[in-house]
Amino acid sequence: MKKIILILSFALGLFAADATISIINKGMVLPKIVLQDATTMVSDQAFKNRFHKIMLGDLKVSSDFEVVDEYITSSYEGDSDTNVMSHKNAQLIFRYALEGLPNTSLVLRVKLINAKTATTQYERIYTMNDGAKFPFLAHKAIVELVNELKMPPVNWMEKFIVFSKSTGSKQSEIVVADYTLTYQKVLVRGGLNIFPKWAGADQKAFYYSDYSGSKIILYKFDIATGQKTKILDTKGGMLVASDVSQSGDKMLLTMAPQDQPDIYLYDLNSKRLSQVTNYTGIDVNGNFVDNDTKVVFVSDRLGYPNIFSQNIGGGAVEQMVYHGKNNNSVSTYQNYIVYSSRENEKSDFGTRDFNIYMISTKTDYIRQLTASGKNLYPRFSSDGQSVVFIKELGGQSSLGIIRINENRSFQFPLKIGRIQSIDW
Repeated sequence: MKKIILILSFALGLFAADATISIINKGMVLPKIVLQDATTMVSDQAFKNRFHKIMLGDLKVSSDFEVVDEYITSSYEGDSDTNVMSHKNAQLIFRYALEGLPNTSLVLRVKLINAKTATTQYERIYTMNDGAKFPFLAHKAIVELVNELKMPPVNWMEKFIVFSKSTGSKQSEIVVADYTLTYQKVLVRGGLNIFPKWAGADQKAFYYSDYSGSKIILYKFDIATGQKTKILDTKGGMLVASDVSQSGDKMLLTMAPQDQPDIYLYDLNSKRLSQVTNYTGIDVNGNFVDNDTKVVFVSDRLGYPNIFSQNIGGGAVEQMVYHGKNNNSVSTYQNYIVYSSRENEKSDFGTRDFNIYMISTKTDYIRQLTASGKNLYPRFSSDGQSVVFIKELGGQSSLGIIRINENRSFQFPLKIGRIQSIDW
């Protein structure tokens, strides 16, 4: 791996093929789109407003459109005015009609209209048995709209977020949610259950650590059955599943059987545990990189937390980051690495910000992804095009989304509790 040279490219128009320095749509003219609600079968106006807010938010977060930020209604067939929206100078009209409630099944009809010709480009009908998951119905409609127009995909919107939420002293819950946190369902409660990690890309199960008893236990939780299966336990120290291989049959653990934590590789088929790092200080938060041939991790071997890498099979340890004195919360996607770093200078409010940065193992550049505040625990989306993170402000936490190539970010506050850790 190459050494990383400090070149901050946040909000700059540098261009290259590498995502650490490219901002693809900077200066691009986006198609103007109007969202229209043609719902007549739902009398609950509050529910209609919530659904419209999610659809409108999805269009904005996609960063593929210039969105008319208004609540506009129409009949489903439309008329000479609503089918062109000339006073809004619209190019596209996305119209929908919803049937059902959060406690019933749902039906969503949508159509895309070319506002210049008043012609329908496509129509589609979606159904959902569990109305409580209505945000995912909206996400699916927008995902397919974007795919239909062959714009940069946002399939990650249909993925679940899993996070642990502090609820009291030594109490936390593990929750699955949509990316806006509108849909939330508690799957694990009672005790200190933390550090959830998806077991695979299909999101059928996740690992988590139970710190409630005399032993720390690593479980695998099956979402379909609600059953948990014990994987490993330890009497003390740490036991955290920090990453799962692309094949899903190996995972990286942080364990401290001799008091000081190191990175371990666990083979789920053979049940074999092997030590990857061997350091007298602190090595934590291991993540696979470069086709699972190497591991990136956080270590204090320079006297402060920083990012290092090492071959899975051992060998020399390489320093990855050469700026900042507190670099932590690392995550990887293919050959890309994101991490949270404490700034050296105090902010205007007298505090030290934590910002998120991205580097590549293939180039010498570093890109700053957030500008201010306390931004922690970054995690890549399934396609590597977005990053989710925890933003803390006062006693509250929010889920942040960074659209990497579009150079935009969005935040969704958690109204109750505080996010402890997250995976996407």
